[in-house]
Amino acid sequence: MRLKAFLLPTALALALSGVPGPALAAPAPGRPADTVDLDVLFVSAHPDDEAGSLATLGQWKERYGTKAGVVTITRGEGGGNAVGLEEGPPLGIIREREERTAIGKAGVENLYNLDRVDFWYTASAPLSERIWGHDDTLAQIVRVIRQTRPEIVMTMNPSPTPGNHGNHQQAARFAAEAFHAAADPTAFPEQLSKEGLQPFRPAKFLRTGGTGTSTAGPACATSFVPTVPTDQVFGVWEGTPSSTGKTWAEIEVDARREYVTQGWAGTAAAPTDPAKIRCDFYTLVDSRVPYDPADTSPEAILRGSVLPATAGGLPRGTELYLTTDRFDLAPGETVEVTAHVRAPRDRALTSPRLALRLPSGWTATGSGALRGAVPAGGERTATFTVTVPADADTNQQRLVGATLTTGQGAGRTDRAVRVVADVRGTLEPLPEVGTFRDWAGASGYPQLDTLIKPVLSLGSGQSRTVRVDLRNHGETAQHGEVTLGLPKGFAADPATKSYPDLAPGATGAVSFTVTNTDATLPTANSGGTDGDYGITITTTSAAGSTVETGALELVPTSEVPHAGTGHEVDGVAAPGEYPGPELDLSRIWEGEATTPQDASATGRIAWTDDALKVYVQVTDDVLGKKVVPQDCKRQRRTDSVEIIVDPKGNSADTSTVFKAGIFPVTDDPANGDPPCWQRDADNRQGPGATTAPGMTVVSKVSAPYTGYTIEASIPFAVLPDAVDPARMGFNVLVYDSDTQDLTSQSRLGWSTFTGVRADPYRYGLVTLPGYAPAARQPSAPVFPDTAARSVHSPQTIAQSATDGVAPAAVPRLPAEALRLTGARTVTGGVSVTLRADRAGTAYLYGWDGDRPTGDRTVSLTAGSPVTVVVPVTAGTPTSLLAAYEADGAALAHRLPLS
Repeated sequence: MRLKAFLLPTALALALSGVPGPALAAPAPGRPADTVDLDVLFVSAHPDDEAGSLATLGQWKERYGTKAGVVTITRGEGGGNAVGLEEGPPLGIIREREERTAIGKAGVENLYNLDRVDFWYTASAPLSERIWGHDDTLAQIVRVIRQTRPEIVMTMNPSPTPGNHGNHQQAARFAAEAFHAAADPTAFPEQLSKEGLQPFRPAKFLRTGGTGTSTAGPACATSFVPTVPTDQVFGVWEGTPSSTGKTWAEIEVDARREYVTQGWAGTAAAPTDPAKIRCDFYTLVDSRVPYDPADTSPEAILRGSVLPATAGGLPRGTELYLTTDRFDLAPGETVEVTAHVRAPRDRALTSPRLALRLPSGWTATGSGALRGAVPAGGERTATFTVTVPADADTNQQRLVGATLTTGQGAGRTDRAVRVVADVRGTLEPLPEVGTFRDWAGASGYPQLDTLIKPVLSLGSGQSRTVRVDLRNHGETAQHGEVTLGLPKGFAADPATKSYPDLAPGATGAVSFTVTNTDATLPTANSGGTDGDYGITITTTSAAGSTVETGALELVPTSEVPHAGTGHEVDGVAAPGEYPGPELDLSRIWEGEATTPQDASATGRIAWTDDALKVYVQVTDDVLGKKVVPQDCKRQRRTDSVEIIVDPKGNSADTSTVFKAGIFPVTDDPANGDPPCWQRDADNRQGPGATTAPGMTVVSKVSAPYTGYTIEASIPFAVLPDAVDPARMGFNVLVYDSDTQDLTSQSRLGWSTFTGVRADPYRYGLVTLPGYAPAARQPSAPVFPDTAARSVHSPQTIAQSATDGVAPAAVPRLPAEALRLTGARTVTGGVSVTLRADRAGTAYLYGWDGDRPTGDRTVSLTAGSPVTVVVPVTAGTPTSLLAAYEADGAALAHRLPLS
C-alpha cells in the first residue's frame, strides 16, 4: 500500500546518489494482439454493484475517452425477482442483460462474469471465499487484468462494516490481491508459461466511498473532510452535464432503472438543483505512480496513469512509491522507508533527486541511496531510516512522503504509518473482524483497520467476558495496567487489571467481566440511541499511557417459558398460552420511518417439548403486493415476517442458523389466498415443506385490512443444532411494503441494527428455563451450487468473440480448437459444420444483433466434422455465436450470416 493524503511540509532533501544498481526487468510491453485494452476495471460481486459509479465512468468515457470494464463474480441469481418467477441460472442471465444495458449508458462495453454462485445475502467474507474458492476466483481476476491491462483497478469496501455484504467484502479483497498478483511473475505462473500472458502492473487501486463529511453541490470534492486525515479521497461530481443535455446524475438514475429484477425500476429521479447533487467518492488504497493530493478535478484519479500528469509532472508511466518495514511503531523507534523509482519504458529519468517529507519533529538518515539516471524500464531504490520523536502522540496515523524531481519533471507520493504506544491495548475483535485484520496486514493494507469500529454485543441485564488484547510495540519489556472505562449502566469488577512483563513484540491479554447493571437502557437502535455504548481502554506502562475506544452493542433479552395449556397453532394467543413477556417488534432498522398505524408489531415466544412457538401480531395500513405460491421466496420484497433462531447463540454467520420467511397471504384465490413460508439465507434454503418438515404456520389477515397475525410452530429437530437453553439467539424481523412493485419501504424487528439479518452476534438472546435438549450432531449447511454460466449466455459469447477474453475468464483455447464452416441460413434454422481438434462441447446460438434466436449444444470428438442445424425460435438471425469448452478452457466465435 502506497497511500494517501496531505503531507506535513517538513522536508529532508536527499539525493539519489551512490553506485548505480541493476535495473530490474520490467514486464514485456505487449498484450495479446486481439484482446481489448482497458483503462479502468471495476471488480464487483453482483450485477448492479457498479451502479453508483456509472456517473464517474460515463464522465471519464465522454471527456477523456477512458475505456472501462466490469468484473462481476456472480450474476446475482440468488437474489429476488421483482418482475417475474425466474430464479437461479435463468434469473442470472436476465440480470446480466440488465447490467450490460445499464453500464452501456455510461459507455462501458466490457463485462466479465466469473460464473461463481450467488448463494444468499451474508455479512461474511470468509463464507463467500469458502463457497467461491479463493485461488480459482483470484486467478480469473488476475487473468482479466493481465489480458485487458487496466491502469486503474476499482472495487468496493473490503471491511466487515455493519451492513456491508460479505460478497462485496470478498470481491474487494480479491481485487486488492489481484492488484499485486497481476504484477508478480511468480503468481499463477501457468498464465505466463502456458497461456502466453505477461505480468501487468496496474498503476492505482481505489475503493468506492470515503469516510468523512462533505457538502453536496459542485464543491463536494473540495469540501470533503476525511475522518482519518491520512486518507486520500477523490470526488467526482455527478452534476456535470453530458453531451445529451442530461446531468450524469440523471443518466446514472436511468441506468439504475434498468435493474428491474432488483426492484429498481422505480428509482427516484435525480435532483435537478445542482446544490443537491452529490459526488461519487473514491479512496486511494494503493498507487504505484505519483499523484497530487491537492488535485480535486474530475480527472484527478486518471492523472499519472490513464492521463499524463499535470504540467511539470513526471512522464506518464513513471512509478514512484514508498514501502516501510512495518506499519505500527512506537515513539522513539525507527522505521526503514524505501523509495521505489521506475522509469517509463520509452525514456530514462535523468538527474533524479528525492526529497523526503516528514511530520514535524521526525528525522531521517539516508542509506543505500543511488546516483545517476534511471534507465528506461529500470527500477532504482533508495532506503532511509526514519525516527519518530520520543514525545510523539500515539494512536494516530501519520504520513511519510517523498517528492521525486528529475530532468523530465517532478511528482510526489506518500505512505501511512501508525504511531502506537509501547504497549497497545485493543478490544478483542469479532471473529470476522479478526479475519479482516489478518488479511489486511498480510496483504499490505493495514491502514484499512480504521474502517472498523471495535464492538462487542452484550445482552440487556446480562454479563459477558470482555478481553483486551495487548501487544508490546516497544524495544524493552513492559508491564502495567489496563483500565476499562464504561458508560453509566455498566460495570466491571474490577475495572482495572494489571498485566505482567511483555517482551518486545510479545502479545498478551487481560479479561474483564462486564455487566449491564441497568436493564432499562434502550437496546438495539431504540430509545433514540443506535444501540452502541462507547467504552474506553486505557493501557499504561513505564513508557506512558494510551487510550483506545470501542463500543458495546446492547441487544434485547427475554425468558421463554413453557407454553401454557391448550397451545394450539391457530393464529390466536389464548389466555395463558404464551405466559412470557410481550416483545416489542416495532423498532425500525432500515428504510422509512413509520407510525404505529403504518407499521408496528408485537410478539410472544414459548416452547413445548418438541417445538418453539412464535406468535406475531402486525399492525399495517396497506397490504403490499401478494406473491403467487410459486414465488414464495425472498420475503424482504413485500409484507412478511422473518423468524430467526441461532441455536447456541454463537454463530459467526447465518450458515449455522435457522431463518424462516413467512408471507401472511399469497395470490391464490382458488385456495383462499393461504400463507406460505420458506427458509432463506440459512443452514438450508428452500420451500418450508421440504426444508422445515413439521413446521406449521397459521395466518389471520384482518378484513377490512389493518394488519395480520402469524403463529408458527418450529420443531426443534429442524434447527441446525441443539438449542442451548441458557443462550439461544433469536430475532423477529417485520417487512412492510405499501406498494405493488415488490419493494419494501420499512423494516422493523426486535433486535435491530443496520444489516442485522446477517449478523448473528446482534440477534437478541433468550433463555428457555426447564428445557432439556436431546443430544444431536449439528447439521452441515447446504449451499446453492448452480450458477448461471457464460457458455449459456449469448451476450457473453458475443463480447468474448470481439474482445478476446474467454467466457468466464478461463484460459483461452487457440482459435483452431474449433473451426466453423459453411454457416448458412436454412429452412427452420442455421446450418453449420463444426470440427474440433480436441474433445469438448460446443454451445451454438442464433443471434439477431441483440437477442438469441435459437440455441443448440453439441458434443464433439477430435477431428470428426459434424454438421448441425441451430433452430430458429424467434426473429431473424444475423450471425451465429459459438462457445467451445474443452480441457478447462474456452473460446468464442461470431460468424456473420449473409
